Formats: sequence, structure tokens, C-alpha cells
Amino acid sequence: MIIVGLTGGIGSGKTTVAKQFSELGIPVYIADEEAKKLMRRSKIIKRKLIKLFGKEAYVNGELNKPFLANLIFNDKSYLQKMNAIVHPKVARHFEKWVLKQQAPYVIKEVAILFENGGQKACDFVITVTAPIETKIKRLLKRDHTSKEKIEAIMKNQWTDEEKVKHSHFVIENIQLENTKQQVLKIHEKLLNKT
Repeated sequence: MIIVGLTGGIGSGKTTVAKQFSELGIPVYIADEEAKKLMRRSKIIKRKLIKLFGKEAYVNGELNKPFLANLIFNDKSYLQKMNAIVHPKVARHFEKWVLKQQAPYVIKEVAILFENGGQKACDFVITVTAPIETKIKRLLKRDHTSKEKIEAIMKNQWTDEEKVKHSHFVIENIQLENTKQQVLKIHEKLLNKT
């Protein structure tokens, strides 16, 4: 089974691209979504996160995202500690998921693929890019957040230029129809590799 990592900075449009691969019949694993599910379901992760952040980490069994976001925003070391708890579980969950798939290749969508060394477990990597102004505009509209918070998140991620240097394929996601064409071309190339 060929594993294709799909990454890109916040606001680049990874989810849009992932959806397009899914529409072509390719199984897509969205690591962030699965991580959130595991943080809700896994007793081990819950116990470790409560030990790290305190009882306020969960409210009525749900992750207290505003509380955690505030802590992480003020102390970056918390992000690394949280990732050290969650990422290994997500990696094992992905391995089990792959075994159930019946396709020439699978897509693993991970925002911080390079930042956590995840590219080493992929046969190919696709990076989705977009101009910074476009990303910020999308995020302000989507997340109803501030430009400062967006820029703080961007500082914790590799730049598009860094990601592109280590990628096999690049999708410039500015105009939807053009993005679809790029996805189709990469899909054909990947089918030829299987």
C-alpha cells in the first residue's frame, strides 16, 4: 500500500484537496480529526492530558479547547508535550486503518507532517500552498479569529518554501477548478506508481 502524505500550512486548503482525492475513490485519513476523536475516547490520553494540564483540560467529558489553546498560546512547550501524548496513538490508529483499505494508495492528511517527522513514514508527499494573504483571508472567514492568532500558528509551522523542498508534488490552491486539475494529474501519476 502506497502512503501519500498530504500537508500544507494552516489555511492552504488541505481539506479541500483531501476531499477531491476522496471523490476520486481514494481513502483519506484526516489526522487532526482522528486525534480529536482519540482525545475524547481514549482513557489513557485523557488521563495523561489531565496530568499535564490539570482537571480543567476536560469539561463534561469534552476537551476544553479554549483553555488548552490559551495555555499553549502562552507556553509553546505544552504543544510539544501534548503532541508527544497524542501523536503516537494517532500513528498506531493510522496503521490499523491502512490495513483495512482496498485502494492503490491512501492519503494521510497531516498539518504538521514535516514538523513531527511524519514524512519518513510516507512514500510520497504532496504539499498544498497558497499565498499568505489568501490563507489569512480564508482563516479569518472560517475561524472567526484574529490575524495575531493566525500568525502565531503559522510561526509554529514550516513555511511553504521549506515544505516544497521536501515534497514530491505541490498543489497551488488558489482557484478551485485549477486545483482539481492538479489533483487529477497527481492522481494519475500515483496510479502509475502502483
